[in-house]
Amino acid sequence: MSIPYEAGGRTRQKQRTRDTLVAAARELVAAGVTPTVEQAAAAAEVSRPTAYRYFPNQRALLAAAHPETAASSLLPADPPADAADRLAAVLDAFTALIIETEDQQRTMLRLSLEAAPAERAALPLRQGRAIAWIEEALEPLRDQLPERSVHQLAIAIRSAVGIEALTWLTDVAKLPQPEAVRLMKWSAQSLLHAALVGSPPPVGDDQSGGGRRPRSD
Repeated sequence: MSIPYEAGGRTRQKQRTRDTLVAAARELVAAGVTPTVEQAAAAAEVSRPTAYRYFPNQRALLAAAHPETAASSLLPADPPADAADRLAAVLDAFTALIIETEDQQRTMLRLSLEAAPAERAALPLRQGRAIAWIEEALEPLRDQLPERSVHQLAIAIRSAVGIEALTWLTDVAKLPQPEAVRLMKWSAQSLLHAALVGSPPPVGDDQSGGGRRPRSD
């Protein structure tokens, strides 16, 4: 396994240089630019050869510049017990993150659609974090629904929220951003309500592919 350049010797100085490059890339993306390694290097006042030691290509740079989504939970410190309230808290945090970093999110969405399958799986947008956040919100349902149904419900809710849904609602349906966010949250809670009143999401068998858990954010 190859060792990242910044992990070998003078690690603090190298980490500072890497952070400077990432910050420059994020500023460029926020300004509507899809930066190359050379552009990020120029903005960060770092030499091109040095920048390429950290990021061998544009895709690696943009993946590093993706908004931070490493949080293990989006629930508050003292989460509510009710599944709908827990979901509302997660949706508030998740949609706020999407809105705050919309330009970066759109860039990563485009890359995830253009990349080859192997590269696509490594992108931050395809690591399943949001599904895990939603499943945690739905934890109280595990006494009412099979685990498989809870997971399928989390996937269904994820399909209704996030940068993909926001992009369609604002660009195609032409909704104002606040209205799009309200509709995403309504759709998510409607899916939860349907499951609670006796209409849980369908669960396919392994032969039809329903047993696989596709990677998404």
